[in-house]
Amino acid sequence: MRIRDVMLLFPASLLLASCNSGYSGETSTRSAGEAEEDAVNPPFEATRVETFSEPWAMAFEPGTGRLFITEKKGALKFLDPGGHVGIVSGVPKIAYGGQGGFADIAFSPDYTTTRELYLSWAAPGEGGARRGVVGRGKLVCGDDDCALHGLTPIWRQSLAIDSGGQFALRLAFSPDGKYLFVSSGDRMKGETAQDTTNNLGSIVRLNLDGTPAAGNPLAGKPGAAPDIWSWGHRNPLGLKFDSEGRLWDLEHGPAGGDELNLVERGKNYGWPLVSNGDNYDGTPIPRNSTRPDLAAPAMSWNPVIAPGDFIFYSGPLFPRWRGDALVAGLKTQALIRVSFDGEKPTEAARYDMGMRVREIAQGPDGAIWVLGDGSDGRLLKLTPRN
Repeated sequence: MRIRDVMLLFPASLLLASCNSGYSGETSTRSAGEAEEDAVNPPFEATRVETFSEPWAMAFEPGTGRLFITEKKGALKFLDPGGHVGIVSGVPKIAYGGQGGFADIAFSPDYTTTRELYLSWAAPGEGGARRGVVGRGKLVCGDDDCALHGLTPIWRQSLAIDSGGQFALRLAFSPDGKYLFVSSGDRMKGETAQDTTNNLGSIVRLNLDGTPAAGNPLAGKPGAAPDIWSWGHRNPLGLKFDSEGRLWDLEHGPAGGDELNLVERGKNYGWPLVSNGDNYDGTPIPRNSTRPDLAAPAMSWNPVIAPGDFIFYSGPLFPRWRGDALVAGLKTQALIRVSFDGEKPTEAARYDMGMRVREIAQGPDGAIWVLGDGSDGRLLKLTPRN
């Protein structure tokens, strides 16, 4: 497939400084002038590479440079370094609709020897009921095609619900490669996030075979879900470890109050008891500050950014951004950069991408890849501006 629209540079008039962007969090360690300079004169140019239909997640295959992309309706595709787009066979049956469908993709920590690939998706149940599932299989690729062999579900959300909302289903491996963390949304039920007899509205910690990991905080407690690591989450659509081995999640609030959370063992993050936003019908929700016994977000946005995924940048092409979080913004149609002073994040800049940004990944060479949302989701490659 031919690479198209090379050197598509977004004009400075479309780029937004974010020093007063309406979030709560810690003060930036960088000056407002530096943030504005970055936003008005972004250090990247964007090359349009390909278009996908409702893309949701992407990941680079270790050692090959192939980029694998899930499409929400149920397709798994790959883009090889030469520009060829192929389709992977052997994918599961998907329950598509609302926020449900094909979700995340992650290569096993020992992929180069095991060839194991992890996927998450909304699976159909009886009637209109659906639940989130994580599966594991082996990826076998030839010159022009790939297939999944032996894909088997290894974890499921506790409850199947007649709703297409808020599955979450992001995947993250611990830095030591021993554990798989999965974000499990509240499925738009709210109270499920405080009911620890099920694993909805939680971050779960699993062995690589999908069984609950030893040492989880509720293990052995009567009636409690043994896979829960933390709970009180709403719809975590980002889940990543930073370079210090700390786990962070990025989640949608209600009408206001999108959150970046430092996820720690056994903590309750408060949803729906507290939030920095309110219900969609306008009824208020007590603020996080009213419940010091619950874990407050490290940072929240109001107005919301409607986040997709995020990464911690570590590559060589943008050295000033190393250690920063780069956030995909759906409602804001922006790439949002968050800097850190230890465990204290603050928004440093946001860059208008001219599209709803669903997904973001770092390429093997340190380039930044972003995926647009929707039926004509554009894949862009960001490289340093000359």
